[in-house]
Amino acid sequence: MTPESITPTPIQLAQKRQVLQTRAVIFSAIRQYFNSLDFLEISTPLRIAAPAPELNIDTEPCGDQFLIASPELQMKQLVAAGYERIFQITKCFRQGERGQRHLPEFTMLEWYEAGGTTETLKLRCEGIVSAAAKAVGNWPGFVFGEQRISLVEPWDSLEVQNAFELHAGWRPGATPDALQFDLDLVEKVEPALPADRPVFLCGYPASMASLAKLDDTNPERALRLELYAGGLELANGFEELTDPVVQKHRFIEEEAERRKQGKPPYPLDDAFLKALAHGMPHCAGMAMGLDRLVMLLTNQTDISAVVAFP
Repeated sequence: MTPESITPTPIQLAQKRQVLQTRAVIFSAIRQYFNSLDFLEISTPLRIAAPAPELNIDTEPCGDQFLIASPELQMKQLVAAGYERIFQITKCFRQGERGQRHLPEFTMLEWYEAGGTTETLKLRCEGIVSAAAKAVGNWPGFVFGEQRISLVEPWDSLEVQNAFELHAGWRPGATPDALQFDLDLVEKVEPALPADRPVFLCGYPASMASLAKLDDTNPERALRLELYAGGLELANGFEELTDPVVQKHRFIEEEAERRKQGKPPYPLDDAFLKALAHGMPHCAGMAMGLDRLVMLLTNQTDISAVVAFP
C-alpha cells in the first residue's frame, strides 16, 4: 500500500467530521477525569536514545535515535523523581503495524500512580472508559457492531491460567512457549472472552512480565493485566518492577533474543536504570490505545475511520 493510496481526499476528510468531533469530546473527558483526581498532565520526548527492548515491538529509527513505541521509560523516571500521579496523551510509533486495528502512528494514553496496584488500574480503566462514554451519550451501554456492551461496574476479571485452561486446553505455567501462547491467545482465548461487557485478563506468566513486578505470593505470576472490550485489546498495565538489577537482567535477556532473531540492536537505557536505582516507589501504570477506544465508542470497525490522516 503506497502513501498516496491511503491519503484521504478533501471529501473523505469532510465525512470524518462527526467522528473527529466525538474523538475530541472523548479526549477532553479523559483529561477532566484525571484532573479531578489530581493527576499532572506531562509531556515526554517523541525521540529517545534507547527504547525498551521488546521482542514483538520494533521501533522506528529517527536519525541517530528512535521514535517512541511508548513513553513508559521516561514517565517512570518522573515517578522516581517524586511525581506521584502523572498522565499523558501522546503519539507513539511502531514498525509493521497496519490493519483494521493497528496503525504505525497511533495515540496512547499512559498513566502512573505511586502506591497503585492492579486493582487501582482496574478502577482507573472503569473510570476512564465510563467518563468517555458518558461524555458522548453512551452510558450505561452502547452498540459495537451487532453487540450491545454494558459498562455497568464492576467489570469481570479472568486469570490467564484459567482462561487458557478453559478455552485452549492447557495451563501456560511460568514459562510457556511464546509462539504457542500468542497463537492460542489470539485464536482461542480472546474470541471466547465475554462480548457483552469489558473484561480484564490478569496474571500473565512470569516470562511475559516485561517491565512488571512478579507476584510476591506466586513468583510464576506477573502482576500484569490487559483490558478487552468488544473484541478489542484496549489497555495493558503493570504493577511496576522497581528493582534495577532485575530490570537490567531482563533487558539484556530480551535484547539477546532480539539479536538472535536478526532484529536491529537497541542500546541500554542507563538513565532509566539509574532512576530505578535512585529509588522508585511502588507504583502501577497502564497504557490505553485511544484510537481503539474511539473506535469502540463511535461503532467503527476500521481504525482508519477515527483518525484524520491514517
